[in-house]
Amino acid sequence: MSSNSNDQFPQVQGGGSLILAWQIKNKHVLVVGGGEVAAGRILNVLNADAHVTVVCPSSGLNPEVRHRIDNDEVTHVNRLFNPSDLETLPPSNGPPDMVLVAVDDPAASTQIWKLCKQHRIPANIADVPPECDFYFGSMHRDGPLQIMVSTNGKGPRLAASIRKWIGNQLPKGVGDAIERIGELRAKLRQIAPSPEEGPKRMRWMTRVSDAYSWDEMCGFTDEDMDNLLTFYSSNQVPHLDLLKGMRGGMSPEDIDIFDGSFGFSVVA
Repeated sequence: MSSNSNDQFPQVQGGGSLILAWQIKNKHVLVVGGGEVAAGRILNVLNADAHVTVVCPSSGLNPEVRHRIDNDEVTHVNRLFNPSDLETLPPSNGPPDMVLVAVDDPAASTQIWKLCKQHRIPANIADVPPECDFYFGSMHRDGPLQIMVSTNGKGPRLAASIRKWIGNQLPKGVGDAIERIGELRAKLRQIAPSPEEGPKRMRWMTRVSDAYSWDEMCGFTDEDMDNLLTFYSSNQVPHLDLLKGMRGGMSPEDIDIFDGSFGFSVVA
């Protein structure tokens, strides 16, 4: 081994978590408990388009959880947790894909955790990091943009403070800009759907993302995006002034703009 081999590769930093975007759309999530913590967990998984069943006596429901139940956003089972819930849980009468426990009973929480391990169902026991397959970090959300800050269960309050600081540093409208880029990618796949086009699509989208600011992308109209896509076949990205000049059906040849990215002058 060479003397400088330690400088060539990143050092392993143990003790972290593998932070992933878990796609739970249409998955079945069991929430045990109906208090404030449960309400936050329920909102998190509803935002990810999961199907949620709450197992909790009605007397233990806080106003937010009652609101979810009254508006048919979740299924409510009015009783304490039963071990059979990990096998046949309404409304699907099948096992849940995820279990979230938020009850003020450490012994009961540990028992549910052990049962989840037996059934190989990933679970999170609120405020008990050793009994969690995953953690809920502090989340910043702006449309399609999601940024999670995790302290691996060591400092939730600090994570929230860091998340707020990061959110304040982001440009306004960043979520809208990402939404427009997503729409552009979808339209590009329609005009160049073949797998062989994949590398070219990726390179062109990278150039587009680098060519315009967040504010500029937020201001893209549907016409702008359609006009922008006409430059894909020639693998070019037009200057913003040229793109705006094409509004109303104008062609590039009709616009008197010098576009440095092309290296030539487009004149009438």
